[in-house]
Amino acid sequence: MPCLSVSPSPKAPCSPVRLLCVLLGLLAVHSHANAVLTVPQQLSLSPNMFTQQVSISWLGGSATTFDLMILRTEFNETVFYETVSVTVNPVSGQHQYNWTSVEPLECTSLSIQIRSRDGQTTSEWSPTQILKGRDLPSDEKFQMFPQDRVVQVGSNMTFCCIVGEGKRYADMVYSKTVMNATRLSRRSYAITVINQPPSGSTGTNVVCHGTHNSHFTGAVVFVGYPPLLSNLKCETHDLISAVCSWSEERETLLYGRRKTQYLLNNRNCTDTQLKQTQCTAAQWTNTWTLVAVNILGRYSLTDTAEITHRVCPVAPTNLSHIVHAWNATVLWQWTHESYSSLSLVCEVELTSEGSKTNYTFSGVGLRSVVLVDLNPNEKYAVRVRCGAQQNFWKWGNWSKAHLFTTNTDVPDAPDVWVWINKDNTGQIVWKPLSQRQSHGQITGYNVTLWSSEDNEQHTEIVSANTFDLPFNFTKFATFSSDNKVMAAVLAKNADGLSQPANLVIPLRLTDAEPLAVSRAFYSKQGFDLFWQSDVNATSGYVVEWHDASCMRDCPVEWTKVAAGNTNTSIESVNFQPGVRYDISVYSCSSEAPVLLQRWQGYMQELVPSSSVSLSITQQGSDVLLTWGEILLDRRRGFLLGYNVYMSNGSQLTPIANLSDLGNRSYIVKGLPEGSYKFTVKAYTSAGEDTGATASITLEPYTDWLILEILASLGITALFLVIVTFICYKKRKWVKKAFYPDIPEPKLPGDWSRTQGPLDVKPLPHSVVHIVEKPELDSSKEMLVVIPEEDEDEDAMGDEPVDTDEPTSLRYYNQVVDERPIRPRFPDSSASSTSSLDSARTDVTYTGIQTSGSLVFQLDSQGSSEGHEHQADLSAPCGDGGGGYRPQMQPRASNDINLASSTPFLKPQASSAGGYKPQCSWHLDSPDEAEDSGDLAPSLGSPTSVASTQFLLNDVEEHTEEKRQLSSSAATWFTNLLSSAKP
Repeated sequence: MPCLSVSPSPKAPCSPVRLLCVLLGLLAVHSHANAVLTVPQQLSLSPNMFTQQVSISWLGGSATTFDLMILRTEFNETVFYETVSVTVNPVSGQHQYNWTSVEPLECTSLSIQIRSRDGQTTSEWSPTQILKGRDLPSDEKFQMFPQDRVVQVGSNMTFCCIVGEGKRYADMVYSKTVMNATRLSRRSYAITVINQPPSGSTGTNVVCHGTHNSHFTGAVVFVGYPPLLSNLKCETHDLISAVCSWSEERETLLYGRRKTQYLLNNRNCTDTQLKQTQCTAAQWTNTWTLVAVNILGRYSLTDTAEITHRVCPVAPTNLSHIVHAWNATVLWQWTHESYSSLSLVCEVELTSEGSKTNYTFSGVGLRSVVLVDLNPNEKYAVRVRCGAQQNFWKWGNWSKAHLFTTNTDVPDAPDVWVWINKDNTGQIVWKPLSQRQSHGQITGYNVTLWSSEDNEQHTEIVSANTFDLPFNFTKFATFSSDNKVMAAVLAKNADGLSQPANLVIPLRLTDAEPLAVSRAFYSKQGFDLFWQSDVNATSGYVVEWHDASCMRDCPVEWTKVAAGNTNTSIESVNFQPGVRYDISVYSCSSEAPVLLQRWQGYMQELVPSSSVSLSITQQGSDVLLTWGEILLDRRRGFLLGYNVYMSNGSQLTPIANLSDLGNRSYIVKGLPEGSYKFTVKAYTSAGEDTGATASITLEPYTDWLILEILASLGITALFLVIVTFICYKKRKWVKKAFYPDIPEPKLPGDWSRTQGPLDVKPLPHSVVHIVEKPELDSSKEMLVVIPEEDEDEDAMGDEPVDTDEPTSLRYYNQVVDERPIRPRFPDSSASSTSSLDSARTDVTYTGIQTSGSLVFQLDSQGSSEGHEHQADLSAPCGDGGGGYRPQMQPRASNDINLASSTPFLKPQASSAGGYKPQCSWHLDSPDEAEDSGDLAPSLGSPTSVASTQFLLNDVEEHTEEKRQLSSSAATWFTNLLSSAKP
């Protein structure tokens, strides 16, 4: 055989053949593989409706990879299609795969097929196996799946509703929320709820409705938590058994048959409590294990301890008491005899009038304690709890409260103060004793007054409901000589009198200057007060306060401050907003209290409760606003000032802010005529009051003019009264200066016999002849001189002058005294002497007669005729050249009686000299000229020889006379002011 022979050639002679052999072998292997992938057989389904799982098993050779396809049978919709790896059971030779459905398995029928897979090679699909659902046409009722399912909070869940045959689906509601549904089959609908919230104790309802109201169904789902515990502790109460307790970190929200089950050391200790946190064991062991289980999960805890380290005594029982006035003994019993040898520490809680006090006692088998420092006649409540003194674990439970009342005793001394009025009266006041201070029912008070120097003593018994005693300084002064009285107040009850509360009352108030008042401010603690320390305050200080509007027998409140403290905060239930309080601090010693400092303050400032009383008056074009003070009790705060407004309808325009409280007036200046309305508001730190409004209408102010006129008249009248008074006081001087006495003629010789008429005949040359001039106006009246020889002597008698005849001027020459003429106003006696000494002829009578047509005045016509008239009138008295002038005496420079400023006729004769007849004269008074109508009156009075009454002056002399008169008037006024006597 050539193929088996050995050839020396290096190449194998059979290599192509070998390659062909390999290819044929591979083809044979592939054909064999196709023959191995058999179709799965004996497919079986095993559903679990609670877990919604389907267990699928089959027989299918040695393949490990299979394609699984699950369809909804009715709609032929794919639910699951995946390639899964499944190992064969070596004993049974079966393949098994578990599939969990999202929807409950009852919702619809499922068709399941499997085929083998080897890489890309697959077998044929197995025969279809159908898992029937509950949506069969033969069932006509509504159904909901799943029912009564328990799930954890936050899980997702699908519910399906199967509609009865021939009925229609409407909607599905999850806990009042309508959900969107997916149709699974002709009669099945499903909803999916994501992240479910915790349900209530009865679960969460899911309801399916048909189109007809009677067609519905539903299910309940319970959403909760698995158990979660902590803090397992076991202890003993009787030194034998054990009590283990724990805490739940959260509620499971599952109740009833779904609640948590507890196992303590594998012994069931679940009870019927909804919330169990304790479990007991009859015998103590040093290790304890607790297991908690519910549908959603389980949790376990472990605790280890010795029994002596976990002793917690039970609460004492049967409490009793033995009481006295100031102490009491409390007793109790134990339910376990084992406590008799146990070292215990007990806490006693004592409660009285809302306050609690704790006491601690210790001892072996402790069963009683003594409570001290109690108050008489007071109700107490006591309870006790105990613990192990050694290896203290924790306090046991409190016993039930036990009540008792202490015995009565004499009361405490009352708190006493004194209020003194400004009228030497006052009242001793004291505070009512509280129940803790009275130590029993108060039956009254004894008030005793006495003097430290005298033995006088006075006691008043006051009822239990009276807390003040009025007194009068005048009454006490009768038995006290040291200006002070000691007062003692004692409270009384059934057990006796209290200790006295002493007080020193001064009989007279000191007249020291009042202290400055500071301002107190209110805070959460009350009025905060600070003052300077007083070395004399050996008994401390008393802070007193009362309503500032009260002035007599005030309801005063006070508090005492220990010596060494110089600050306090006062609070009272009687403090009211808007009320001002006077606060005072007194230094107390063995003597009378001494006032140290004063304050005023408000608990809360409010706006004033009333407005000012506003009045308004007109002052010309100005308006004066004035208002009064607001009463203290209506201010309701510290006044900061006043605001003045002008009202314009409903709008207020501010015009002034007055921060000076003493200034309660304001002037609005320069207002035109019209109607105005003004409002004044007082304000505090809380705001303004409602304001006071006043109106006024400005009119032309005539009253002021009337007042000015009346004032002027009054001043004038006053001036006249003063002048009259001065003239009256200086009446002699005034009479001498203005109205001197005319000297009476004093004639020598014997005048006792009847004297005949004095016949003095002038010398022939004394006759004045009148020369008629043709140029003179005949109508002008002129002076007519009657010769002496033609004069009838009888005409000098008492016969009246014939007024029908033209008036004639009778002229008699006079003896001229060569001495200078003296004034007329000096002393009358001097004048008389001068007159007698200056002439031989003792008396000269001058008779001057004027006819009705003789007028001594200038023509009222123009100035061009004035000079002519003057020349004419002076012509009869002599020309300017001179002539016989017997009366040449000059006028006295200080003759002030020449009142007429201008002579009736102005002579043109020069001052060189010459005869000046009495053809012109001055009137004594301007009034006489006015009364006579500027006509010269008839003069017939005797005239002294030295008289210058009727002498005529020239123009130069008249001017000089005016100057002398002015000088004389100034001299008179100076003399009037400087003269002390007239």
